[in-house]
Amino acid sequence: MLDKRNFYINGKWVKPSRSNDFEVINPSNEEPFAIISLGSKEDTDSAVKAAKEAFVKWKESSKEERINLLEKLLKIYKKKFNELAEAQSMEMGAPIDYAKSAQTASGQSHLEDFIIRLKNFKFEEHFDSKSNNHISYEPIGVCGLITPWNWPINQIALKIFPALATGCTMILKPPEIAPISPMLLAEMIDEAGFPKGVFNLVNGDGTGVGTQISGHQDIAMISFTGSTRAGKLITKNAADTTKRVCLELGGKGGNIVFADSYPNAVRDGIRNVMSNSGQSCDAPTRMLVEKSIYERAVKEATDEANKIKVDTASKEGDHIGPVVSKIQYDKIIDLIKIGIDEGATLATGGPDLPNNLNKGYFIKPTIFADVTNNMQIAKKEIFGPVLCIIPFETEEEAIAITNDTEYGLGNYIQTEDKEKAKRVAKKLRSGLVYINGNALDPGTPYGGYKQSGNGREGGTWGLEEYLEVKTITGWK
Repeated sequence: MLDKRNFYINGKWVKPSRSNDFEVINPSNEEPFAIISLGSKEDTDSAVKAAKEAFVKWKESSKEERINLLEKLLKIYKKKFNELAEAQSMEMGAPIDYAKSAQTASGQSHLEDFIIRLKNFKFEEHFDSKSNNHISYEPIGVCGLITPWNWPINQIALKIFPALATGCTMILKPPEIAPISPMLLAEMIDEAGFPKGVFNLVNGDGTGVGTQISGHQDIAMISFTGSTRAGKLITKNAADTTKRVCLELGGKGGNIVFADSYPNAVRDGIRNVMSNSGQSCDAPTRMLVEKSIYERAVKEATDEANKIKVDTASKEGDHIGPVVSKIQYDKIIDLIKIGIDEGATLATGGPDLPNNLNKGYFIKPTIFADVTNNMQIAKKEIFGPVLCIIPFETEEEAIAITNDTEYGLGNYIQTEDKEKAKRVAKKLRSGLVYINGNALDPGTPYGGYKQSGNGREGGTWGLEEYLEVKTITGWK
């Protein structure tokens, strides 16, 4: 059993102010493998105080100094890459190969890109050649960073690295059910030699440390990734201190498969949804299929889902692992049962455990056909390996169904008609639109419309989230 009770505050690993042990469960076997502490208000206040004091000097640090420290951190990250992957595999159930190729690799990619963006970023500029006004970009201050369990390092990387790059100080509250990889990253930051107090980590739950952070008068900004429900609560709690609130929330992506889509469009869509056991905010969990190819698409989707293996996270190879916790497992199973009761056709999968497994939070890849967009399974973010297939007749109907959701994070289009793809993409109300399986390039902005959040993470946009803009007249 790993003992990870301490917090990282003011450059040291310190004991919590009061005992509040919490067991971290391995979702592959339902057994505890680590103990952490859930922090109290005293711990939160101590971390914020350290960050506030450190900000006085850190905000004056040079760009070159911050680049140098981030480059040191990158070297350490690469050295401990496999250790970081193993931690994520154990704490949230990512198969070890996926933990390396996707989960841990994404953090390295973000760090590499933010270093490039920082090198090219201009913190001082003249408004224009005719003006005597000067524009200065300055760090916003102490930042509260609250991150989710589904992509533990990826989401931390999108917050910590730009905050460090812009001269902000911070307190991180990682997910209490997946805290080990964040704590390992804290060790790396310490080894890189960042000044004490610049980065602080306090474990805790949302109602405790999360609430304390979002309402704290000395925190200038909150960056949160997680559920829409929690995002609303954070926004309300932050209102009294009028701090900046940046949110990346839930999604219910539509994947429009036109009749002229490329041959493997349906199968690729299934693999996309099922990767990470369906635990990705921008997963294309509603597949909209043109009626002329609908029956074929359902057969292909069912066949592809049946090819996907489910197994423990520690095993190598191509398979999906468990979902992260008993709470999530029960929620997903309940929604699968609701889908059956609503009259959707269960093409494959369902609420029973996979045949080869009798322990762990494992769910079969599940496909529902003949779904209508007013069903609960089409409206709610299930956040598991579950796909709804919905038929459509016209381009306009496909757009209307896709946009008929409270979410607006990622949508998808499959067609070999490039002009149609561009035309439809412009009409979809989401922060991301993926055409024919093309992925995001490093440094492109990531975020959502509507109840999928506000603000953008990644690249130059990610740096700007942590900056205030100051106009100075009479500069010349």
